[in-house]
Amino acid sequence: MSGRAVRLGALLAFLPVAAVAQGGVVRGEVHDPRGAPIRGAMVGIPGTTLYAFTDAAGRYRLTLVPPGDLVVRAAAIGYAAASATVALAAGDSASADFALEPSALELAPLDVVSTKMPRFGERATTSVAQVTPREIDARAVITIDEAIDKVPGVQLLNGQINIRGSTGYVQGLNSRVLLLVDGVPLNQGDRGGINWDLVPVDQVERVDILKGAGSSLYGSAALGGVVNLTTRGVPSGAHVRVRLTGGAYADPPHDEWRFRNTTGLLGGVDVSTSYGTETVAGRLALSGRHSDGYREQDERDRWQFAAKGRWQTSPRTRLDASGAWAVDRYQVPLTWCLRAECDDRGQVYQPFKIDVAERGARTDSRKGYLMAQVRTVASERFAWQARGSWLRTHFTDYRRTASEYSIANRFGAEVRAEAHPAPTRTVLVGGEATLSDVTSDIFGTHSQSEFAAYGESEQLLGAGRVTAGARLDYLAVDGGSLTAVVSPRVGAAFPVGEEGRGGTLRMSVGRGFRAPTMAERFVHTFALGFEVIPNPTLRPETGWSVEVGHTTPVLGTVRVDAALFWTEARELIEPTLVVDTAGAAQIQLQNVSRARIAGLDLSLLAAPIPDHLTATLGYTYLHARRLAQGGSPAEPLAFRPTHMLTVTADYRFGRGGQVGGGPLDFGADFRYASRPERIELEGFVDSRRVAVRVLDLRAGWSHGPFELRLLVANALNYIYNLVPETLAPVRAATVTIVWSY
Repeated sequence: MSGRAVRLGALLAFLPVAAVAQGGVVRGEVHDPRGAPIRGAMVGIPGTTLYAFTDAAGRYRLTLVPPGDLVVRAAAIGYAAASATVALAAGDSASADFALEPSALELAPLDVVSTKMPRFGERATTSVAQVTPREIDARAVITIDEAIDKVPGVQLLNGQINIRGSTGYVQGLNSRVLLLVDGVPLNQGDRGGINWDLVPVDQVERVDILKGAGSSLYGSAALGGVVNLTTRGVPSGAHVRVRLTGGAYADPPHDEWRFRNTTGLLGGVDVSTSYGTETVAGRLALSGRHSDGYREQDERDRWQFAAKGRWQTSPRTRLDASGAWAVDRYQVPLTWCLRAECDDRGQVYQPFKIDVAERGARTDSRKGYLMAQVRTVASERFAWQARGSWLRTHFTDYRRTASEYSIANRFGAEVRAEAHPAPTRTVLVGGEATLSDVTSDIFGTHSQSEFAAYGESEQLLGAGRVTAGARLDYLAVDGGSLTAVVSPRVGAAFPVGEEGRGGTLRMSVGRGFRAPTMAERFVHTFALGFEVIPNPTLRPETGWSVEVGHTTPVLGTVRVDAALFWTEARELIEPTLVVDTAGAAQIQLQNVSRARIAGLDLSLLAAPIPDHLTATLGYTYLHARRLAQGGSPAEPLAFRPTHMLTVTADYRFGRGGQVGGGPLDFGADFRYASRPERIELEGFVDSRRVAVRVLDLRAGWSHGPFELRLLVANALNYIYNLVPETLAPVRAATVTIVWSY
């Protein structure tokens, strides 16, 4: 009996491999109506593990394809998806080319963030926003966060990201949004924050943003959302790309605010080279940048190195590896100058100058990562994937009174399996482990470990989709007792009306959490004249999030997406003023509040002149309140604007309607955010703040391998600040030249 069971198990184990051995190949190209290749398009067989992305020449290749009549689907951001039926004999090959029609109103055709695996994403169960390759190229940004800041419902405060008001602002100590690079978590090991300059901007293909709690799949730090940076693929053949940027900052608008006699300049260069075949490919990239800054004591130098490679070890196994290293050396204008703190020229404050007591402040920051991922397709119904990663950050702050440093590592590993027991059902299960350590004179020497198991199932019901899943996390600090957190989520998306003409209705409910960072638990330093003391007893933040959304076309030229969201958060960690036994005021991070963040996220995408003129309007209403508790009154959450508005318009000459597809294009981005009702430590810092009203203008020209970009950021030279006593960027005009071979 046991021998028969062994033979049966061996036979079952052999069946997927035998099926793979008989698999064929489907290859082809994806291009637009003019014949121009579309890079980054997803081509696959729906309901299976078989998919691929097109390279820079628009080529794709699917292996291990089972014989029979197959439906192959192709989708790309900004285009209408297309399908083709292919007849394939066992062990044979076939071709299928796709000509995708531009469609600015098309729902996001790709989704790589809401389900932790690439899929055709016409009906996601929660809100997903994207920054497309066209938008990244057209905006000619220096770091990728500058492009993310234009997404409706998203705001960056001095580099700290808020998705629908999730984070607020606590400088350098946490983030309630998780950063992924090619699906790998890369938040800092000590502070939990995000280094937006970790990946050179010219190596970023696109950005996918999950709005709302993502802890059911991603765990800690995904309490407020997830941002995934997808880096450029390595195409076949030899390729070189050079990107040159140069520009200047505007002078202060008033002579009383002038702090130098010359114009501040900025510039940089990015160079990458790659070579690849269908089996193996690699790319190296180098970049360097310098900025004189727009304020006193604001110079910055940055050097970056990045590499990426792929190896198709067999028809069913692929290995991807990448890494980057960045070095930043920059001066630090800690706070602007108030009366008598500098040569104030009779002014109450000098936003472009600093307190003379802070002269010489600078930071040396070094960070880098290595990652490797392997994916094996056992059959068209089953695949597994494993990855390992290492993130290292090292900063030293040099100040007049003292210097502070921190060296942190974050090691991560994950194994997951993807199964398609039926064409209408997908099951994902996996396990993840993370170990972080820190050595610092302000955070001490500590370690934190996290272990998790998760699972999610997706079922197609006609044209609709239902998902359900959960994740169990175990957390331990310095090898102590384990803390367990469970994060479930359910969601559904269904078409409305006959053949979906009424759009798509989606809804989701999920629980998110964020573990306290080691910096929050153990920080001991001085800030704003206060001693900041540690709190090792901090507990994880948790919150339930609900979303109901509807996407619908209007009159054939407009697409409307509206979402109502509601988050009930508990144990939020916020800085609190406490008094020691001697009566001295101190700052300590504490689990002090329950909070409610609710609102409306509305976006309208219009294409009044298809293929040429497109416009987007995004509006977010936020009702963010700390709830009354334990004698503390209800009050607004700090740093959350009640109203946010983004308006974007693009006009493209020529045919095809894509950036680079015509000789000339123009665009504009406008951002508005109302004045926050409350900031932290009000009464102890300069509380001056105004509403944000920023207009960016841009233009582009392309011909053959050359591309020219002009960007005028903050074109009206609007003077404002997002955080206390820190001037936001003034007008800067830059020219970017790109040559690709």
